[in-house]
Amino acid sequence: MTQTSPSQMQPQVGHPRRWLILGVLVTSLLMILIDNTILNVGLKTIQHDLVATQSEMEWVLDSYILIFAGLMFTFGVLGDKLGRKRLLIVGMVVFGVASVAAALVSTPLPLIAARAGMGLGAAMVQPQTLSIIQNVFPPAERPKAIGIWSSFSGVAIAIGPISGGLLLKYFWWGSLFLVNIPVILIGIALTFVIVPESSDPRPSRLDPLGVVLSTAGVVALVYGVIKGGETNQWGSVEVLAPSLAGVAVLALFIWLQARSSAPALDVSLFRNRLFSTGTLALTVTSFALMGGLVYMAYYWQAARGYDALKAGLLALPIAVGMMLGAAKSSNLTARFGQRGPVATGLAALGLSLLAWAIVDKDTAIWFLIIVTFVFGWGMGNVFAPATAQAMSAVPREKAGAGSAVTNTVRQMAGALGIAVLGSILSAAYRDRITPTVQASDLPHSAQHAAAESIVGTGSEIEKLVAQVAAGKAPQSALAGLNDLFAKAQDSFIGAMHVTSVVAGGISLLGAASVMLAMPSPKAKARAEAAEAGAPQSKTAASTAG
Repeated sequence: MTQTSPSQMQPQVGHPRRWLILGVLVTSLLMILIDNTILNVGLKTIQHDLVATQSEMEWVLDSYILIFAGLMFTFGVLGDKLGRKRLLIVGMVVFGVASVAAALVSTPLPLIAARAGMGLGAAMVQPQTLSIIQNVFPPAERPKAIGIWSSFSGVAIAIGPISGGLLLKYFWWGSLFLVNIPVILIGIALTFVIVPESSDPRPSRLDPLGVVLSTAGVVALVYGVIKGGETNQWGSVEVLAPSLAGVAVLALFIWLQARSSAPALDVSLFRNRLFSTGTLALTVTSFALMGGLVYMAYYWQAARGYDALKAGLLALPIAVGMMLGAAKSSNLTARFGQRGPVATGLAALGLSLLAWAIVDKDTAIWFLIIVTFVFGWGMGNVFAPATAQAMSAVPREKAGAGSAVTNTVRQMAGALGIAVLGSILSAAYRDRITPTVQASDLPHSAQHAAAESIVGTGSEIEKLVAQVAAGKAPQSALAGLNDLFAKAQDSFIGAMHVTSVVAGGISLLGAASVMLAMPSPKAKARAEAAEAGAPQSKTAASTAG
């Protein structure tokens, strides 16, 4: 592997092959992004085939994200220390092995474990891509490069659901994971040949205790939230104990990090308003995105009855909106600064989520295409400029650590988005459907599973129909099943309305916070001028404005 030398890569000029390198990096990143989106169209099928509960499906999503987020900073620092290219290749190998394991499972718990393994590989890959971009591109070109890097999230949203729908139409759900393998092999080959090696001559030291505390704190908090949605007993010990323990561990983690000479999470970065407000915007967007995509996927397939391919095609407006928003964001930020475009993007995201509060099972498709396009356009206007702003506050040689911090916060927010919004959806659905399920002809032993989610309701109805066909249940048991499923659809849509209002409200609150707290272009220019004129007072300069 070739080590990048100063003659090859000057800070103000960049690497001579930097645009080709960017193409290789986004190819590697595409593997992770596609996996996040391709799985959404398979949730209903996997839940049905593995006889999984709603909370188990939330863990299938969150086990990946929690390991991804919990170890990303560690691998960002390791990339700075051992070499970013080296760790990028190792991460792709780990991701590929775990993908094969996920495709071969037959019960929910091994799938959750395999998804955690995929998160381990993703944690190695993601921070290296952004830190290599930070190193091979000069400052003037970085916003454009990061914009292209961010726009591939839109490409993944387009490719993932559509390819997932096609795979489920002709193959079994395990193909959703095996499709990663060709992308991984191409990514490894191109990375080995084209991407230069780079590292930090003075890397940060690892903080194993910090990694353990941060991961344990978030896992405990997410477990409590998911348990609350599963039981709808938010004041019980089994919900409050892990939730409060998670908050306490995270508070201890932050307290220790602020006093550590080699922190796992450099909390001093958040004193810089450029970094903290950019990260805030990314956090709110990730929370709303990951939670919103879950109920959108169930709406298309469970509430409207579309197959996975049609559901995947209906995700295409999100991708188009995101790609257009990300592509134009660099021009908007060059003209108006980051604050206006980022706040506008968050506001568009919030309004599009609120629009789902008036959606029912007969809503016109053209309206939903507009809503989902605005949803994607809003994200595109947040991710690229907010990431560029946050990374502009990080020294170039610490790019791996800075990239890991922003990505860790984003992934943690995504995990909480799935847990919080998923639990709200589950609890609201259960409140609406339980009386109808209890009054139905479903066996008493099946009523709990039937009331847990719309997929659970449908599965228990299918089981009862099969029992009647096999002569194991009387024909009279079929009476009222159509009405029961119609009530299930109505209950899901009502629960979705509640969830979308919460998600939209959080996004609008984020837009207002960014507008108030993010430095204006003039304040940012004054801060940068102060920092350039007084490098010895870097902390004071970074908080100017």
